[in-house]
Amino acid sequence: MSIGVYIQVPFCQTKCTYCNFHTGVVSRDRHQPYAEAVCREMAKAGEAPHAAVDTVYVGGGTPSLLDSAQLRKLMDTMRNSFRTELLEATLEADPETIIPQKAAAWVASGFNRVSLGSQSFDDKELQAAGRIHRRKDIFAAIGALREAGIGDVSMDLIAGLPHQTLRSWNKSVEELLQLRPEHVSVYMLEIDEGSRLGREALAGGNRYSAQAIPDDDTIADFYETARQRLTAAGYEHYEISNWALPGHRSRHNLKYWRREPYLGFGAGAHSFDGMMRWANAHDPARYVACIEQGSSPAEQFEGLTPIQVLDEEFFVGLRLLEGLDLASIERDFSPELPARMATIRGQIDRLESLGFIERHGTRIRLAPDRLTVSNEVLIQLLG
Repeated sequence: MSIGVYIQVPFCQTKCTYCNFHTGVVSRDRHQPYAEAVCREMAKAGEAPHAAVDTVYVGGGTPSLLDSAQLRKLMDTMRNSFRTELLEATLEADPETIIPQKAAAWVASGFNRVSLGSQSFDDKELQAAGRIHRRKDIFAAIGALREAGIGDVSMDLIAGLPHQTLRSWNKSVEELLQLRPEHVSVYMLEIDEGSRLGREALAGGNRYSAQAIPDDDTIADFYETARQRLTAAGYEHYEISNWALPGHRSRHNLKYWRREPYLGFGAGAHSFDGMMRWANAHDPARYVACIEQGSSPAEQFEGLTPIQVLDEEFFVGLRLLEGLDLASIERDFSPELPARMATIRGQIDRLESLGFIERHGTRIRLAPDRLTVSNEVLIQLLG
């Protein structure tokens, strides 16, 4: 089985109000030592035998902040450290960071896919969210990417940003469809303690336009509207938050949803080999110090029990619109975990009777009209 490589670049120009990731704003002189540390970590990992790498995803943060030479070095080191049969090499980029010269350099480095952090086409929503780019920057970025030869562009929208209305949401979806990226992600705004906006909303405050967040039902309506319009425009809905034109599904992200192995490099990056997960130190300075001292940056290890593996098969497998093969899971897990499987079977029957789960032969999937409450369904299934 092939593996994926994820490279984390935890640097941003500003911290978005809704962001709950381990990223930060740092001076540019921190970029080079960090990139060198990631290269050293990859070279060290490459000393052990691995399957061929067929996908690489450079995410963040805002990886497009790195100099083109630094990104080239990351890609060269990855190719020199591992046996590669690259089918997909993705770079996350913010619109305001993209100029024709950089886009051309990315293609020369081996990137064939760009994930563009567009979020919205409404300037008021972008400003409230703390984004630097504006609507015009999205169009300019797409032009530069296409001119450079990037034939696989992913764009994302966030349903539920402060000041978002049905009219502005429909306008964003319409303009995205005009640009016709090969891949689209639609995320519903998460309100939790991990972001400034989330904390303010939970506290009932007014900062960050927290009082202008649409209610849950409205956000669900936004998602459903986008789902219908994307499907009508020829996009395949293959995962709860993701749509693609035929042949353009994210190969790398499918590894996560199919529980396939991947290696993560950089501060906060996670790795998975099928039965074990581990993660690097989240703080970039600590991560770099570990690498420079010759010690491992990994600090979190989790060996999965058979029950955890079984639960994950359902939790990630049911995110895919194709669902999963219940007969295959029964064959693999019933002999070892008969009681757990019996409990899950009972919950499947109950949720099917309520219209939350559909059964097609031996396959089960979340009902397409219940995807906005997928987390609640999965919690009931595995609770």
